[in-house]
Amino acid sequence: MHIQWKKIITLTLTALALTAVLAGCGSTQNGSAEKKEITVGVNPGSGEQIMEQVAKTAAKDGLTVKVKVFSDYITPDKALADGDIDLNSYQHVPFLNTFNEKNGTDLVPIGDTYLAPIALYSHRYTDIKDVPDGARIAIPNDPNNGSRALLLLSKLGWITLRDGADQTKLTTQDITSNPRHIDIVELEAGQLPRSIDDADGAIINAGYAITAGLRISDRIATEDDTSPYVNVIAARAKDKDNPAYQKFVKAFQSPEVRQYIEENFKGELLPAGK
Repeated sequence: MHIQWKKIITLTLTALALTAVLAGCGSTQNGSAEKKEITVGVNPGSGEQIMEQVAKTAAKDGLTVKVKVFSDYITPDKALADGDIDLNSYQHVPFLNTFNEKNGTDLVPIGDTYLAPIALYSHRYTDIKDVPDGARIAIPNDPNNGSRALLLLSKLGWITLRDGADQTKLTTQDITSNPRHIDIVELEAGQLPRSIDDADGAIINAGYAITAGLRISDRIATEDDTSPYVNVIAARAKDKDNPAYQKFVKAFQSPEVRQYIEENFKGELLPAGK
């Protein structure tokens, strides 16, 4: 009887161990099942187009990527903070930091995607040297992209900015001199492509420029490659190490997606990441 009981106990323990192993298959470290499907927020145009390629690459690794398109810059971060989407991919770190500061959220970057250079576009002039004093220039009215625009105008020598000003939080109040009397008009980013014909030029984000069919040849000045404004994938801080999200980052930074960006955007967007 003693030997028989030992056999029963051994078999029971073995069964329990096997059950635990099976229960652990496909699970994350905290015991919850790894996500097989995620929803990612993007802006329309190039962001949506690239995400279609990322989704195809991620699918090869068993991850389904659903894409949700937002027409503005604020809602995607609100949706992420509220848990309505899993990740978003449309912004750079200074913009993300500003959103966190204003809203008390804890969103973090988990991977670089590409640099979308901001540029000055014009239908009236083909050379920056031909732009006259008093020119009317439209720029984005959101804090970070407005900063990028003012920095570009500063590098052109058209305005001077206040010493010590935070270069990621510049406003027109930081302009200390405007020797060429540039008329700076602040507009919502999505309206900027339509403003070109009503102004001497407009400083436009790459995504909106591409969507509007603007060409590199329409640019008369461009943000240089020293820019810190590389776009990132954002997640809630508590979820930053989620295996499915890391799998998504790997897909976005894959050679296939890099090649897709280089071949389809030809300098309009510059791939980043590993």
